[in-house]
Amino acid sequence: VQLQASGGGLVQAGGYLRLSCVASGRAFSGYEMGWFRQAPGKEREFVASISRSGGSTYYAVSVKGRFSISRDNAKNTVHLQMNSLKPEDTAVYFCAARSTTGGWAVTPGGYKYWGQGTLVTVSS
Repeated sequence: VQLQASGGGLVQAGGYLRLSCVASGRAFSGYEMGWFRQAPGKEREFVASISRSGGSTYYAVSVKGRFSISRDNAKNTVHLQMNSLKPEDTAVYFCAARSTTGGWAVTPGGYKYWGQGTLVTVSS
């Protein structure tokens, strides 16, 4: 599966952005989808993930209550709605896909397919 992320940009603290990731290739509904982010000089970290059906979601503590992940299997798309953004949310955001099962994957190694990343900058 190929992934293409978009929607990043510059926003003031307290603002919002909506990231999108479009998948092409094999059946999108067969993949658990996740969002990760990587700030300059830091390791890539888990943000959120969503089950194949979209019925279950999981969030990092740092974004829970502010971010919301969703998917539209008919459009091969996963979204990350980011509200109440903070300067510490500044990072390159990546979407990722995995076809394996067995609990939530919260490390980059748990995902096989990656998009190219989209930059989110939150100014104070």
